[in-house]
Amino acid sequence: MSTHDMPYATRRQPQMFDPIRDCTPGITRRTSLASACVLVAITSTALACVGGCATTPRSDPYNPLTEADRDSTLAGRLNEQASEVMDKDPAQAESLLRKALAADLYCGPAHNNLGVLMLRKGDLYGAASEFEWARKLMPGHPDPRMNLAMTLEAAGRTDDALDAYASALEAYPEHLPSMQALVSLQIRTGKADDRTPAMLREIAMRGESDAWKSWARTQIAMREGR
Repeated sequence: MSTHDMPYATRRQPQMFDPIRDCTPGITRRTSLASACVLVAITSTALACVGGCATTPRSDPYNPLTEADRDSTLAGRLNEQASEVMDKDPAQAESLLRKALAADLYCGPAHNNLGVLMLRKGDLYGAASEFEWARKLMPGHPDPRMNLAMTLEAAGRTDDALDAYASALEAYPEHLPSMQALVSLQIRTGKADDRTPAMLREIAMRGESDAWKSWARTQIAMREGR
């Protein structure tokens, strides 16, 4: 397997993350974009987005909301509905997500999931903007950071993508999808550093699939001249 033959990981089951001030459970959706890493769509079944209540969603989600205007419960419910139809009806999912953000601009998972849809459509600028919103609203969650990194990688901004993948690992040091994405991009672009050997060993031991483990072992052998 060459350095360019990145393994395509299989779809993971839903994962729960430590509660933060936004909605927390994650459902990972696989895609072949960028370096075959993950795009993560986040549901909101455990905790709704933070904030107050409102009776009517606002029509423009990017105007600031007062606390009284926000309806975090509605936003969380709409985001959850969107996550259930993202694969089979992206247009409906996008409509639901925009309604969620009209209800609560500060629902980080809705920004993340809207970014996923935009990235799938090839709207890199729009995707990056949504992932930036999600990253700021969900500082302890690696998924928006990794999704932002994938967007930057797709745009050819390699150094920025490397930094964003590293940022995801700062938020969650054991996050395997980010680790795999960072190392594969390092190796494909000739930008391996002193972190690379340890990450390769980690992937070789507990990579998300046998393909990732085999790829990491091959890279280790190549680096050691075997």
